[in-house]
Amino acid sequence: MKVLYIGGTGTISSACVAESVRQGFEVHVLNRGQTADRRPLPEGVTTLTADVQDAESLRRALADATFDSVVNFLSFGAEDAATAVDLFAGRIQQYVHISSASIYHKPVRRIPFVESTTRHNPYLGYARAKIAAEDVLVQAYEAKGFPVTIVRPSHTYDDAHPPLPGDWTAWDRVVRGDEIVVPGDGTSLWTVTHAEDLAVGLVGLVGNWQAIGEDFHITSDEVLTWNEIYEIIGRSAAVPARLLHLPSEFLPVLAPDWFWSELILGDLAHSAVFDNSKIRRFVPAFRPTITWSTGARRLSQWRTANPDLSRPNPETDAVLARLVEGHRRAMAAVAPLAP
Repeated sequence: MKVLYIGGTGTISSACVAESVRQGFEVHVLNRGQTADRRPLPEGVTTLTADVQDAESLRRALADATFDSVVNFLSFGAEDAATAVDLFAGRIQQYVHISSASIYHKPVRRIPFVESTTRHNPYLGYARAKIAAEDVLVQAYEAKGFPVTIVRPSHTYDDAHPPLPGDWTAWDRVVRGDEIVVPGDGTSLWTVTHAEDLAVGLVGLVGNWQAIGEDFHITSDEVLTWNEIYEIIGRSAAVPARLLHLPSEFLPVLAPDWFWSELILGDLAHSAVFDNSKIRRFVPAFRPTITWSTGARRLSQWRTANPDLSRPNPETDAVLARLVEGHRRAMAAVAPLAP
Protein backbone atom coordinates (compact mmCIF):
# COMPACT_ATOMS: atom_id res chain seq x y z
CA MET A 1 0.00 0.00 0.00
CA LYS A 2 1.24 3.47 -0.96
CA VAL A 3 -0.65 6.00 1.17
CA LEU A 4 -0.50 9.79 1.40
CA TYR A 5 -1.51 11.52 4.62
CA ILE A 6 -2.44 15.17 4.25
CA GLY A 7 -1.55 16.47 7.69
CA GLY A 8 0.34 13.74 9.48
CA THR A 9 1.64 15.46 12.63
CA GLY A 10 -1.59 16.12 14.53
CA THR A 11 -3.12 14.24 17.44
CA ILE A 12 -4.91 11.66 15.28
CA SER A 13 -2.94 11.76 12.05
CA SER A 14 0.44 11.12 13.69
CA ALA A 15 -0.90 7.95 15.31
CA CYS A 16 -2.28 6.81 11.94
CA VAL A 17 1.06 7.47 10.24
CA ALA A 18 2.84 5.41 12.91
CA GLU A 19 0.32 2.56 12.60
CA SER A 20 0.67 2.57 8.79
CA VAL A 21 4.46 2.35 9.09
CA ARG A 22 4.07 -0.49 11.60
CA GLN A 23 1.90 -2.36 9.10
CA GLY A 24 4.52 -1.96 6.37
CA PHE A 25 2.83 0.66 4.18
CA GLU A 26 4.81 3.05 2.01
CA VAL A 27 3.87 6.27 3.79
CA HIS A 28 4.01 9.82 2.44
CA VAL A 29 3.02 12.92 4.41
CA LEU A 30 2.05 16.28 2.92
CA ASN A 31 1.84 19.44 5.02
CA ARG A 32 3.44 22.87 5.38
CA GLY A 33 6.68 21.35 6.61
CA GLN A 34 6.52 22.83 10.09
CA THR A 35 8.50 21.12 12.83
CA ALA A 36 6.70 18.53 14.95
CA ASP A 37 8.40 18.58 18.35
CA ARG A 38 5.51 16.77 20.00
CA ARG A 39 5.07 14.10 17.35
CA PRO A 40 8.11 13.56 15.10
CA LEU A 41 7.53 11.47 12.01
CA PRO A 42 8.79 7.87 12.04
CA GLU A 43 11.83 6.93 10.02
CA GLY A 44 11.12 6.00 6.42
CA VAL A 45 8.25 8.45 5.89
CA THR A 46 8.53 10.58 2.75
CA THR A 47 7.56 14.22 3.23
CA LEU A 48 6.02 16.62 0.73
CA THR A 49 5.64 20.33 1.40
CA ALA A 50 2.67 22.42 0.26
CA ASP A 51 0.04 24.84 1.48
CA VAL A 52 -3.08 22.69 1.65
CA GLN A 53 -5.27 25.80 1.31
CA ASP A 54 -3.70 26.53 -2.10
CA ALA A 55 -4.79 24.15 -4.85
CA GLU A 56 -1.90 25.13 -7.12
CA SER A 57 0.59 24.54 -4.33
CA LEU A 58 -0.88 21.06 -3.87
CA ARG A 59 -0.66 20.32 -7.58
CA ARG A 60 2.99 21.34 -7.71
CA ALA A 61 3.89 19.23 -4.69
CA LEU A 62 2.07 16.15 -5.97
CA ALA A 63 3.20 16.53 -9.59
CA ASP A 64 2.47 13.20 -11.30
CA ALA A 65 2.67 11.07 -8.14
CA THR A 66 0.05 8.38 -7.66
CA PHE A 67 -1.15 6.71 -4.47
CA ASP A 68 -3.36 3.79 -3.57
CA SER A 69 -5.05 5.85 -0.85
CA VAL A 70 -5.07 9.48 0.27
CA VAL A 71 -6.16 10.32 3.83
CA ASN A 72 -7.01 14.00 4.27
CA PHE A 73 -7.05 15.39 7.81
CA LEU A 74 -7.07 19.00 6.61
CA SER A 75 -10.35 19.28 4.71
CA PHE A 76 -12.97 21.31 6.55
CA GLY A 77 -15.69 22.56 4.22
CA ALA A 78 -17.38 22.21 0.86
CA GLU A 79 -14.68 24.14 -1.02
CA ASP A 80 -11.92 21.90 0.37
CA ALA A 81 -13.90 18.81 -0.58
CA ALA A 82 -14.49 20.05 -4.13
CA THR A 83 -10.75 20.77 -4.50
CA ALA A 84 -9.97 17.21 -3.41
CA VAL A 85 -12.38 15.74 -5.97
CA ASP A 86 -10.83 17.85 -8.72
CA LEU A 87 -7.28 17.02 -7.64
CA PHE A 88 -7.53 13.28 -7.02
CA ALA A 89 -10.28 11.98 -9.31
CA GLY A 90 -8.84 9.34 -11.61
CA ARG A 91 -5.41 9.15 -9.95
CA ILE A 92 -6.12 7.30 -6.68
CA GLN A 93 -8.10 4.24 -5.68
CA GLN A 94 -9.42 5.59 -2.37
CA TYR A 95 -9.89 8.98 -0.73
CA VAL A 96 -10.41 8.90 3.05
CA HIS A 97 -12.07 12.08 4.27
CA ILE A 98 -11.74 12.91 7.95
CA SER A 99 -15.05 14.38 9.07
CA SER A 100 -16.30 14.69 12.67
CA ALA A 101 -18.81 12.98 14.94
CA SER A 102 -19.90 16.45 16.04
CA ILE A 103 -22.18 16.41 12.99
CA TYR A 104 -24.68 14.05 14.67
CA HIS A 105 -28.01 15.56 15.65
CA LYS A 106 -27.95 18.18 18.39
CA PRO A 107 -29.87 18.25 20.65
CA VAL A 108 -29.35 14.52 20.96
CA ARG A 109 -32.48 12.52 20.10
CA ARG A 110 -31.24 9.07 21.08
CA ILE A 111 -28.04 7.24 21.92
CA PRO A 112 -25.98 5.44 20.96
CA PHE A 113 -25.13 7.21 17.72
CA VAL A 114 -25.00 5.05 14.61
CA GLU A 115 -23.69 6.11 11.22
CA SER A 116 -27.23 6.71 9.96
CA THR A 117 -28.03 9.15 12.79
CA THR A 118 -29.33 12.40 11.30
CA ARG A 119 -26.60 14.97 10.67
CA HIS A 120 -27.69 18.28 12.20
CA ASN A 121 -25.88 20.73 14.45
CA PRO A 122 -27.25 24.28 14.51
CA TYR A 123 -24.86 25.32 17.32
CA LEU A 124 -21.44 24.59 15.82
CA GLY A 125 -20.15 26.09 12.59
CA TYR A 126 -17.34 23.53 12.39
CA ALA A 127 -19.89 20.70 12.32
CA ARG A 128 -21.99 22.40 9.64
CA ALA A 129 -18.89 22.83 7.46
CA LYS A 130 -18.05 19.15 7.87
CA ILE A 131 -21.61 18.22 6.83
CA ALA A 132 -21.25 20.38 3.72
CA ALA A 133 -17.95 18.67 2.87
CA GLU A 134 -19.51 15.23 3.25
CA ASP A 135 -22.36 16.27 0.93
CA VAL A 136 -19.90 17.27 -1.83
CA LEU A 137 -18.00 13.99 -1.55
CA VAL A 138 -21.10 11.78 -1.44
CA GLN A 139 -22.46 13.54 -4.51
CA ALA A 140 -19.13 12.97 -6.30
CA TYR A 141 -19.26 9.29 -5.37
CA GLU A 142 -22.84 8.88 -6.57
CA ALA A 143 -22.42 10.91 -9.77
CA LYS A 144 -18.84 10.07 -10.78
CA GLY A 145 -17.73 7.12 -8.69
CA PHE A 146 -15.23 9.18 -6.72
CA PRO A 147 -13.81 6.58 -4.29
CA VAL A 148 -14.52 8.25 -0.95
CA THR A 149 -14.56 6.71 2.52
CA ILE A 150 -15.77 9.01 5.32
CA VAL A 151 -14.39 8.70 8.85
CA ARG A 152 -15.88 10.59 11.81
CA PRO A 153 -13.62 10.74 14.86
CA SER A 154 -15.09 12.00 18.08
CA HIS A 155 -13.11 13.43 21.02
CA THR A 156 -9.66 11.94 20.44
CA TYR A 157 -6.49 12.55 22.46
CA ASP A 158 -2.94 11.25 22.69
CA ASP A 159 -0.21 11.31 25.30
CA ALA A 160 0.71 14.89 24.32
CA HIS A 161 -2.79 16.37 24.14
CA PRO A 162 -5.38 16.02 26.93
CA PRO A 163 -9.07 15.92 25.89
CA LEU A 164 -10.08 18.92 28.00
CA PRO A 165 -11.49 22.36 27.24
CA GLY A 166 -8.34 24.36 27.92
CA ASP A 167 -5.90 21.52 27.19
CA TRP A 168 -2.86 21.43 29.52
CA THR A 169 -4.00 24.59 31.30
CA ALA A 170 -7.16 22.85 32.50
CA TRP A 171 -5.12 19.79 33.45
CA ASP A 172 -2.74 22.03 35.43
CA ARG A 173 -5.60 23.64 37.36
CA VAL A 174 -6.91 20.24 38.42
CA VAL A 175 -3.58 18.81 39.57
CA ARG A 176 -2.52 21.98 41.40
CA GLY A 177 -5.81 21.93 43.32
CA ASP A 178 -7.46 24.97 41.74
CA GLU A 179 -11.16 25.02 40.95
CA ILE A 180 -12.30 24.11 37.44
CA VAL A 181 -15.70 24.77 35.90
CA VAL A 182 -17.50 21.79 34.40
CA PRO A 183 -20.35 22.77 32.02
CA GLY A 184 -23.78 21.59 33.09
CA ASP A 185 -24.05 19.27 36.08
CA GLY A 186 -21.16 17.11 34.86
CA THR A 187 -23.32 14.01 34.39
CA SER A 188 -23.75 14.08 30.59
CA LEU A 189 -22.23 10.97 29.02
CA TRP A 190 -19.06 11.37 26.99
CA THR A 191 -16.54 9.28 25.09
CA VAL A 192 -12.82 9.99 24.88
CA THR A 193 -10.67 7.89 22.55
CA HIS A 194 -6.92 7.43 22.50
CA ALA A 195 -5.43 8.08 19.07
CA GLU A 196 -3.57 4.76 19.08
CA ASP A 197 -6.87 2.89 19.36
CA LEU A 198 -8.51 4.98 16.65
CA ALA A 199 -5.52 4.43 14.34
CA VAL A 200 -6.12 0.68 14.28
CA GLY A 201 -9.62 1.26 12.94
CA LEU A 202 -8.73 3.98 10.47
CA VAL A 203 -5.66 2.26 9.02
CA GLY A 204 -7.75 -0.89 8.70
CA LEU A 205 -9.95 1.04 6.27
CA VAL A 206 -7.00 2.17 4.14
CA GLY A 207 -6.95 -0.08 1.11
CA ASN A 208 -10.14 -1.79 2.27
CA TRP A 209 -12.01 -1.46 -1.01
CA GLN A 210 -15.32 -2.55 0.53
CA ALA A 211 -15.20 0.66 2.57
CA ILE A 212 -15.53 2.88 -0.49
CA GLY A 213 -18.82 4.74 -0.43
CA GLU A 214 -19.21 4.05 3.30
CA ASP A 215 -19.04 6.22 6.43
CA PHE A 216 -17.74 5.25 9.86
CA HIS A 217 -17.26 6.68 13.30
CA ILE A 218 -14.34 5.23 15.28
CA THR A 219 -14.37 5.71 19.05
CA SER A 220 -13.72 4.03 22.36
CA ASP A 221 -16.48 1.93 23.89
CA GLU A 222 -15.87 3.41 27.34
CA VAL A 223 -18.55 5.86 28.48
CA LEU A 224 -17.80 8.40 31.22
CA THR A 225 -19.40 11.45 32.74
CA TRP A 226 -17.49 14.72 32.61
CA ASN A 227 -17.26 14.58 36.39
CA GLU A 228 -15.50 11.22 36.11
CA ILE A 229 -13.13 12.51 33.42
CA TYR A 230 -11.91 15.29 35.70
CA GLU A 231 -11.94 13.16 38.84
CA ILE A 232 -9.70 10.55 37.20
CA ILE A 233 -7.19 13.29 36.38
CA GLY A 234 -7.20 14.27 40.03
CA ARG A 235 -6.63 10.67 41.07
CA SER A 236 -3.66 10.42 38.70
CA ALA A 237 -2.04 13.23 40.71
CA ALA A 238 -3.45 12.20 44.12
CA VAL A 239 -5.28 15.55 44.28
CA PRO A 240 -9.10 15.69 44.62
CA ALA A 241 -10.59 17.48 41.64
CA ARG A 242 -12.43 20.64 42.73
CA LEU A 243 -15.35 20.79 40.30
CA LEU A 244 -17.79 23.68 39.91
CA HIS A 245 -20.84 23.35 37.68
CA LEU A 246 -22.01 26.17 35.44
CA PRO A 247 -24.74 26.11 32.75
CA SER A 248 -23.21 25.80 29.29
CA GLU A 249 -25.31 28.76 28.12
CA PHE A 250 -23.26 31.00 30.41
CA LEU A 251 -20.04 30.34 28.48
CA PRO A 252 -20.69 32.67 25.50
CA VAL A 253 -21.59 35.37 28.03
CA LEU A 254 -18.61 34.93 30.37
CA ALA A 255 -16.07 33.88 27.74
CA PRO A 256 -17.21 35.01 24.27
CA ASP A 257 -13.59 35.22 23.12
CA TRP A 258 -12.72 31.64 24.11
CA PHE A 259 -12.46 29.06 21.32
CA TRP A 260 -13.96 26.32 23.50
CA SER A 261 -17.18 28.19 24.32
CA GLU A 262 -18.83 27.36 20.99
CA LEU A 263 -17.45 23.83 20.96
CA ILE A 264 -18.80 23.09 24.44
CA LEU A 265 -22.22 24.53 23.66
CA GLY A 266 -22.40 22.78 20.28
CA ASP A 267 -20.84 19.43 21.13
CA LEU A 268 -19.20 18.68 24.49
CA ALA A 269 -22.23 19.59 26.58
CA HIS A 270 -24.32 16.93 24.82
CA SER A 271 -24.07 13.23 25.53
CA ALA A 272 -21.99 11.28 23.01
CA VAL A 273 -22.20 7.49 23.06
CA PHE A 274 -21.38 5.44 19.97
CA ASP A 275 -22.26 2.07 18.50
CA ASN A 276 -19.02 0.82 16.87
CA SER A 277 -20.53 -2.27 15.29
CA LYS A 278 -19.93 -1.05 11.74
CA ILE A 279 -16.20 -0.35 12.06
CA ARG A 280 -15.78 -3.74 13.72
CA ARG A 281 -17.47 -5.47 10.78
CA PHE A 282 -15.05 -3.84 8.34
CA VAL A 283 -11.96 -3.93 10.58
CA PRO A 284 -12.13 -6.94 12.93
CA ALA A 285 -8.80 -5.91 14.51
CA PHE A 286 -10.41 -2.78 15.96
CA ARG A 287 -10.66 -3.39 19.70
CA PRO A 288 -10.06 -0.25 21.82
CA THR A 289 -7.90 -1.15 24.81
CA ILE A 290 -6.77 2.17 26.35
CA THR A 291 -9.15 3.19 29.11
CA TRP A 292 -9.27 6.79 30.33
CA SER A 293 -7.66 5.73 33.60
CA THR A 294 -4.71 4.38 31.62
CA GLY A 295 -4.75 7.35 29.27
CA ALA A 296 -4.67 9.83 32.16
CA ARG A 297 -1.63 8.09 33.64
CA ARG A 298 0.12 8.23 30.27
CA LEU A 299 -0.69 11.92 29.91
CA SER A 300 0.66 12.57 33.40
CA GLN A 301 3.89 10.75 32.54
CA TRP A 302 4.26 12.67 29.26
CA ARG A 303 3.72 15.96 31.09
CA THR A 304 6.45 15.10 33.60
CA ALA A 305 8.85 14.20 30.79
CA ASN A 306 7.98 17.26 28.64
CA PRO A 307 7.46 20.24 30.96
CA ASP A 308 8.28 22.82 28.27
CA LEU A 309 5.58 21.43 25.96
CA SER A 310 2.84 21.19 28.58
CA ARG A 311 3.01 24.50 30.39
CA PRO A 312 -0.28 26.25 31.24
CA ASN A 313 -1.20 29.16 28.98
CA PRO A 314 -1.70 32.38 31.01
CA GLU A 315 -4.49 33.64 28.74
CA THR A 316 -6.38 30.36 28.95
CA ASP A 317 -5.83 30.25 32.70
CA ALA A 318 -7.35 33.73 32.95
CA VAL A 319 -10.42 32.55 31.02
CA LEU A 320 -10.85 29.53 33.29
CA ALA A 321 -10.43 31.76 36.36
CA ARG A 322 -13.10 34.06 34.92
CA LEU A 323 -15.46 31.11 34.64
CA VAL A 324 -14.77 30.18 38.26
CA GLU A 325 -15.56 33.75 39.26
CA GLY A 326 -18.74 33.59 37.16
CA HIS A 327 -19.77 30.51 39.09
CA ARG A 328 -19.12 32.29 42.39
CA ARG A 329 -21.25 35.27 41.34
CA ALA A 330 -24.06 33.03 40.10
CA MET A 331 -24.16 31.18 43.41
CA ALA A 332 -24.10 34.45 45.33
CA ALA A 333 -27.02 35.72 43.27
CA VAL A 334 -29.21 32.70 43.96
CA ALA A 335 -28.27 32.36 47.64
CA PRO A 336 -30.89 34.91 48.84
CA LEU A 337 -33.57 32.86 47.06
CA ALA A 338 -32.81 29.73 49.05
CA PRO A 339 -35.46 28.76 51.64
